[in-house]
Amino acid sequence: MSENPEAKPRAGLLTWALWGAALIGVAAVLYIIAQSSRNPPAQTVATAAAPAESHDVAKKLEHPADGAPPPAYAFKDAAGKTVTAADFKGKVVVMNLWATWCAPCKIEMPMLAKLQQAYAGKPVKVVAISIDKPEALAEAKAFIAQNAPLAFYNDPEAKLPWVLKPAAAGMPTTVIYGKDGLERGRVSGQADWDQPGAKAVIDKALAG
Repeated sequence: MSENPEAKPRAGLLTWALWGAALIGVAAVLYIIAQSSRNPPAQTVATAAAPAESHDVAKKLEHPADGAPPPAYAFKDAAGKTVTAADFKGKVVVMNLWATWCAPCKIEMPMLAKLQQAYAGKPVKVVAISIDKPEALAEAKAFIAQNAPLAFYNDPEAKLPWVLKPAAAGMPTTVIYGKDGLERGRVSGQADWDQPGAKAVIDKALAG
């Protein structure tokens, strides 16, 4: 059987055509990948554009099923003296657990200072307790000094978030105790303490 002299050139052209199509396909895939890395998916953009979490104290306030007293757990004041929450009984206590490594904690601290100023001369005490390790105490003290009239307190063993009943859900956590020493509510996460909703919560606790 005689060979067709045109068959080989045609086969060669077909091979080159297949290779060319494959290369074009690879190039297209690489282009799509490159574009995807430059332009984030729509879901990411939508998430970034989502409204910020509410920091309204009245909306974030969690009410305990039964008002528990603060734990009989000792922490330290700036002079190293042992203190417990029971030392503030007879006042509305706003116990705030914070740390220098916690950005939301530091954001809300000036607002807690303004809350304390707003109740000057009244039985309201904002007790901001740092759970920083000893090597960060100087930084923690310096930060509180910038937020007068707040006083410095520290839990050197960082156990207070766990001995609360129930335990703290995260940092910061702020627990409000009435003048009778029982929990009236708590806020998990950053909150705006310098707004009417926060003062309404404190006023209610003051009223008993």
